[in-house]
Amino acid sequence: MIRWTLAFATALAVASPPQDLAAQATDGPTDSDWTVLFDGTSLNGWIPKIRTFEVGENFANTFRVEDGLLKVRYDGYDDSFEERFGHLFYASPFSYYRLSMDYRFSGDWLPDTPGWAYLNSGVMLHSQDPATMMTDQDFPISVEVQFLGELEAGSARPTANMCSPGTHIVLNGELDTRHCINSTSPTIPRERWVHIEIEVLGNGAIRHFVDGVLVIEYSGSQVGGGVVKGFDPAVKVDGTPLSGGWIALQAEGQELDFRNVRLLHLQGCMDRSSPAYRSWYVASDPGSCRD
Repeated sequence: MIRWTLAFATALAVASPPQDLAAQATDGPTDSDWTVLFDGTSLNGWIPKIRTFEVGENFANTFRVEDGLLKVRYDGYDDSFEERFGHLFYASPFSYYRLSMDYRFSGDWLPDTPGWAYLNSGVMLHSQDPATMMTDQDFPISVEVQFLGELEAGSARPTANMCSPGTHIVLNGELDTRHCINSTSPTIPRERWVHIEIEVLGNGAIRHFVDGVLVIEYSGSQVGGGVVKGFDPAVKVDGTPLSGGWIALQAEGQELDFRNVRLLHLQGCMDRSSPAYRSWYVASDPGSCRD
């Protein structure tokens, strides 16, 4: 069962970061309360977008399901990556939620993969609709939870960092325009499964957890900055607050695996008299209440 934290119930009321997840364990949602995004057998509910290809075209079977895992593979690329950055979008947007998954770097990378992309992947949050991405666009306008693996022993390379293609965030109360901001996570060897949880509270706090421990927290995500090319200017209106959007798994030239991808809604019926009430909701959706 996925661990539960008091941070869900108090996230909008407290400004200080939550402690270790295990130390805050209490009654909360069961496994059945989580929505399974990846069923372990198919890519149902997911939409690929690979640079230079149309939305929905899974070039060279880049994203595939084998052995119950969602895999990123490049055996159909003829040993040439050619900056065909890929993203696999879940088919609906979210705003208030907790996302949980495991990832593991696997295999190798293609010879012309950019150096920064070695043992590098991630998941995009608050992303633009994949239908609005241009054919030659490299990355969606989004906030990225960046996954990194150890390149060499003794060299620090934390994971679950924050990166911002076409966006900015607020850190420690101030707008921070750096493209990537490191988390406090340890460096994790390649091919080890890593458990990631991400708490997203609309335009408020976003928190990254690695193996149950909070490693970075920020808020105020908004459109702005660079590090994204080929976009439609009508979509990138700098300064626009981001309070929701699509989730997308990355394919940047490095092979890797995903499993246990699921989501807990944190927005719903907050009327205690309704059977649809859940104690962990932090944002109200009156329409979800039922008699």
